[in-house]
Amino acid sequence: MHRTYSETAQHILTCAQTMRGGGVERALLRMAEGWLREGRRVTLVLGSEEGPLAAEIPAGIELIRLGDARYSALFALAGHARATAPDLIFCPGNHYSAVAAMARLRLGRASPPIVAKVSNALIRPEQGRIAAWAYRRWLRLHPRFLDHVVAMTPAMAAEARAEMGMPADRVSVIANPPALRRPDAAPVKLPDGRYIIGVGRLEPQKRWDRLIAALPHIADRHVKLLILGEGGARAALEAQVAALGLTARVSMPGHVGDPLPALAGATVAVLTSDYEGVPGVLREALSVGTPVISTESSVAVREIITLPEHGMVIPREDPETLVAALDHWLNPAAIRPSPVAAAGDPIAEYLALFDQLAAARHT
Repeated sequence: MHRTYSETAQHILTCAQTMRGGGVERALLRMAEGWLREGRRVTLVLGSEEGPLAAEIPAGIELIRLGDARYSALFALAGHARATAPDLIFCPGNHYSAVAAMARLRLGRASPPIVAKVSNALIRPEQGRIAAWAYRRWLRLHPRFLDHVVAMTPAMAAEARAEMGMPADRVSVIANPPALRRPDAAPVKLPDGRYIIGVGRLEPQKRWDRLIAALPHIADRHVKLLILGEGGARAALEAQVAALGLTARVSMPGHVGDPLPALAGATVAVLTSDYEGVPGVLREALSVGTPVISTESSVAVREIITLPEHGMVIPREDPETLVAALDHWLNPAAIRPSPVAAAGDPIAEYLALFDQLAAARHT
């Protein structure tokens, strides 16, 4: 890799497996857009452009297309780092930690600083004993190949320090850039009348089956359910909807480019996941004044739902409490919260951290 003499992070290298619609990748594209706007060069090593998020790739980003959606294809990141000589490598989430580890192993002392964002919970109660043991061992290796970790809330930062053993001076708290309206996005067909909304991939982690199972038990038998997202659990969820006779009340139109209008029109937004990092959908719902219900899927959930008027946090495996929470917020007398504005300037905060690490490399 050619030596770079920049003392600021003028060139950022990052990666993504596909553009199929995960929150990690969507946040990465928002960050890249902000970094480009501030005059930085951003190179994205992309496994496959397959997926709806391809339409959100910002103009000006330099794409290295691998044409291979397999995770292992991203292990080529080190070679592309040698060829492009970035000032810093950014790992956009937990899913990509092994890619960062492989890059460090292959680049050795020639590696630029590697920064990783914690995008999912580091304590996973749904794991079995052996899987949990192996995961903890893996987390403890992270200080060896990461120079710095970014957590999105203070509680997530504390979890990173505890579970990874990452020194406090190598952990920062920076929120994701807030989601903004996308006027170019195709509109979502909304249900007639009042509706509950869920936003997220149709994957086992999200446990949309819990929300679907609750629908026949709520007091308002006319309220609809709208779930926005796509994924491998679609067939199982559709079968569940049919088995419960809910076809007329549940719609799952797939991925949408801009969920904010649908969130704004919903009576309540619900997240039923087994585990999360800092679920952006909760912040997005509150930003448009829609109350939220979330399972205790992350230490960050209670940092978002900070007031009773914002919503409720419920146990993961408690269907009765989920139904009670839905009945509460579906009651016509329930008062919607005032919109919660995002604080801070995440783009500037990221670049300040990147510049600090790039400068330290040359001292």
